[in-house]
Amino acid sequence: MTANMERYIDHTLLKPGATQADIKKLCEEADKYSFASVCVNPVNVAYSAELLKDSIVNVCTVIGFPLGANTSKIKAAEAVDAIENGAVEVDMVINVGAAKAHDYETVRKDVQAVRNVVKAPAIMKVIIETCLLTDEEKVEVCKICKEVGAEFVKTSTGFSTGGATAEDVKLMYDTVQPEVKVKASGGVRNKDDAEKMIAAGAGRLGTSAGVQIVQ
Repeated sequence: MTANMERYIDHTLLKPGATQADIKKLCEEADKYSFASVCVNPVNVAYSAELLKDSIVNVCTVIGFPLGANTSKIKAAEAVDAIENGAVEVDMVINVGAAKAHDYETVRKDVQAVRNVVKAPAIMKVIIETCLLTDEEKVEVCKICKEVGAEFVKTSTGFSTGGATAEDVKLMYDTVQPEVKVKASGGVRNKDDAEKMIAAGAGRLGTSAGVQIVQ
């Protein structure tokens, strides 16, 4: 098993029906196993940050989620609000339609708008929704994320037509390393999945199965 597997895991709960009790359980599990972060919807950031204030576990949230179809101005405002509420990692969804149209200038402006407000020590991950893109589009979007200075590129929301594949993780890793890391998310359900993603180049794993993976 990969050493320190727990530090790869963003312990994730993004279902719309998640209650405060569910979020409390998520945070308690993350603290117990020393996961890298909990990844929660923006409405749950402040509560998670309060629960984890004495923990090494970061609070991560999602921006423009899950469609990426908000305007750049709204995504930036959402990121500002999340950071004010205690998030230190923000996972934004790109303008997927612009990427499909090969309007990469719009993609760049969208990612840049969020980068402009996510300053150190906060980090930015960019969800490119690989299941909707061709390999060429994945590479172009990853190059933009690298140029804009994202800390991570991330495969998937987990709410579209597919999740992470080892092939996509390797393609993304080969495009952005060593400056940018890759987060594999969506469909990472067990230790074998996790090991495959890490072997392909993933530096972080978004999963709701973190406890099962480390056990």
